[in-house]
Amino acid sequence: MKFQTAEPFRIKMVEKVRRTTKEERLKYLKEAQYNAFRLKAEDVYIDCLTDSGTSAMSNEQWSALMLGDESYAGCKSFYKFEASVKDILGLPYVQPTHQGRAADFIMAQIYAKKGKYAIGNMHFDTFRGNAEMLGALAVDYVIEKGANANNEYHPFKGNIDLAKMQRLIEEKGKENISVVIVTITCNNNGGQPVSMENIREVSKLAKKYNIPMVLDSARLAENAYFIQQREEGYRNKSIKEITREMFSYCETATMSSKKDGLVNIGGFLATRNKEVFEIANQLAIVHEGFITYGGMAGRDMEALAVGLQEVCEEDYLAYRINQVNYLGNKLKEFGIPIIEPTGGHGVYVDGRRFFPNIPQHEFPSQRLVVALYEEAGVRAVELGACAFGSKDPITREPIWPELETMRIAISRRVYTNSHMDVIANALGYIYQNRNNYKGLKLIYEGNITSLRHFTAGFALL
Repeated sequence: MKFQTAEPFRIKMVEKVRRTTKEERLKYLKEAQYNAFRLKAEDVYIDCLTDSGTSAMSNEQWSALMLGDESYAGCKSFYKFEASVKDILGLPYVQPTHQGRAADFIMAQIYAKKGKYAIGNMHFDTFRGNAEMLGALAVDYVIEKGANANNEYHPFKGNIDLAKMQRLIEEKGKENISVVIVTITCNNNGGQPVSMENIREVSKLAKKYNIPMVLDSARLAENAYFIQQREEGYRNKSIKEITREMFSYCETATMSSKKDGLVNIGGFLATRNKEVFEIANQLAIVHEGFITYGGMAGRDMEALAVGLQEVCEEDYLAYRINQVNYLGNKLKEFGIPIIEPTGGHGVYVDGRRFFPNIPQHEFPSQRLVVALYEEAGVRAVELGACAFGSKDPITREPIWPELETMRIAISRRVYTNSHMDVIANALGYIYQNRNNYKGLKLIYEGNITSLRHFTAGFALL
């Protein structure tokens, strides 16, 4: 008989959370100009803003913290961290950074060139912001089934469209393509995985034209698990065997360790190109710290060395992916439109289908973020008109993204399925009363359009 399984861990410490009233939440929202990033964490009941840096560390990681060597240069903690990265990725050169966006910055300085194209499945905001500042042209070439929020099934909606990539190279010339970046899993469209076949074929096409390939690998273990479960020929391979093959196809990788590193801070750049590594060393010294700590404390490198090993455990990954799927199924029971299949780190609600009465220029997904906090104290994040909207470089007219979603990011080893039920029930209530909600007006945005959602201000219409 097959029994239902529970979390593959025991809870040994708890953190109290504060319950607020609806009246209080309405006040907090107004003070925050209806931007969830501006809310105080202590006023949030269930925090699904991000899965970055919000993981619960294990007893083994907490023990490792006590071993931290805080020497400025050559600390022993670096060598443990380096060995763990090499074990998972198989790349020989490793540069730590204080977090993923610092690795993104270094990578962009090396690979993003003014006036040249950076091809990706779907670039996330931090690289796109770096590209924008450097004058590079970031283009998204995810496959068609991954570019919209319909329910059409595809096991790997994060794949790059090879035909589009080939066409751009032919039309613009290989000399005008500076890099190809594959994000695993693809954050923008639901945490959707990229197949090994696609990674391999993108690498082959890039090498044909001597274009370097980078893996943005914040959620590398989740992507590997989807390959193991969904791709022919990988069911009997271990997660580490799969990760090593994934990274065998790239020149360089960046990682925000605050996701699949199971830590609260940290990142790195890893490469097989010694020249790239030496440039990364110099950039790290200027912006991060000496090359063997790169902005990280020794104790954090110790915890990360352990976390990278734990995240590759199949029992953990099965629990992780299944909890996200549990929430997705609960939302579907209410008829709530989500991106399917559910991905690795969260559930993405289709804002346009949820609020058909709110046009995209009135930010339906941001309105849903506001409603979810207002009704239940749950904080999520908009990935739609504000986060991924842009402007025509000449006319400055707005360009609206194809995907218009609210992401419910699930922290690793933090919440139980009872918390998932609270989220589902709250969204079910909002959905039943969806016609009572009106949109929002953008009243403040920063100078860098691709990063405006972090500090934007809104007003209710």
